[in-house]
Amino acid sequence: MARGADEIDHVSLRFRPIPYPGTRRSVRAIAMAAYAAALATWSLTLGIPNDTVQVFLWLWVGTIAWNIEARPRYHLNFLKDWWLPVVGLVIYFYSRGLTDELGLPVHVYPPIHFDEWIGGGTTPTERLQDAWCGDPCLKTSEPRWYDLFFTTVYATHFLTGLTIAAVLWVRNRPAWIAWMRRYLAINFGALAVYILYPMAPPWMASEEGWLDADVTRITGRGWSDIGLDRVDLILHGVGNPVAAMPSLHAGITFLIAAYGIQRLRSPWRWLLALYPLAMSTALVYYAEHYVIDVIAGALLAGLVLVGCQLWENSRGRGKLTPTSGSPTG
Repeated sequence: MARGADEIDHVSLRFRPIPYPGTRRSVRAIAMAAYAAALATWSLTLGIPNDTVQVFLWLWVGTIAWNIEARPRYHLNFLKDWWLPVVGLVIYFYSRGLTDELGLPVHVYPPIHFDEWIGGGTTPTERLQDAWCGDPCLKTSEPRWYDLFFTTVYATHFLTGLTIAAVLWVRNRPAWIAWMRRYLAINFGALAVYILYPMAPPWMASEEGWLDADVTRITGRGWSDIGLDRVDLILHGVGNPVAAMPSLHAGITFLIAAYGIQRLRSPWRWLLALYPLAMSTALVYYAEHYVIDVIAGALLAGLVLVGCQLWENSRGRGKLTPTSGSPTG
């Protein structure tokens, strides 16, 4: 019995939240205002950060601004905790870009047939672009108000998952560990499918003549009027156009919504379900993904949530993940 108690104490110490340093509200407000101004200037000049390295660096600066009066040792803890997950995500991005070099056949027709089946003979992408995009449907056409909304939703994919991780790291380290476990699992789970099942998205199928319809990739059209571009300064050109199954954009939104609904207690938590709904609509409308890709992303998110929870329960860690953060001080 004594040994068991010692083991529990050891695990509790291992997962104890990082001490939350006190920072005066006035000082914090000034630091966060300066941070927001710097990030806005960077985004307007060079593009919104959308690769792992940029997002990591900006999140680190954000945690420094939030606790600007903390000792340097506290801020270095961020590097100590995050370097391995960040390296893993960078490896994921580079590996994803190499999957189409393995010589495996690119799958084209199964997703088209599935989407035509659920769309009554016409893919949902065709229906949405016919109804919303304009005639002709061009990425250079004047954007509609909902294009701005859907492009913004699409771009949140590059920020939201790691931003949630940064907030959890500041508030409660056990919750951060649990979330990063799920976030890494869904990324590498998707990578495994990309390698085994390369698949052309709707816009590529249309360009190559495989899809008997003209659909256009208009993802960035919503931001054309406000001068924002998604720029990859560090990982530019590493993307893989045939890494479409499953949709990781959709999968991560389902992961965020389900995890939030599971962990939070506010009745407003159910509004999180609108996030994957908006993202899924954007992906299909913009010809980025078929509906079957979105469904596969949702299934992958479910598998990750269940698998991680079972793994944590088997090691007695399930109860060490709190449903809310520690006081913000």
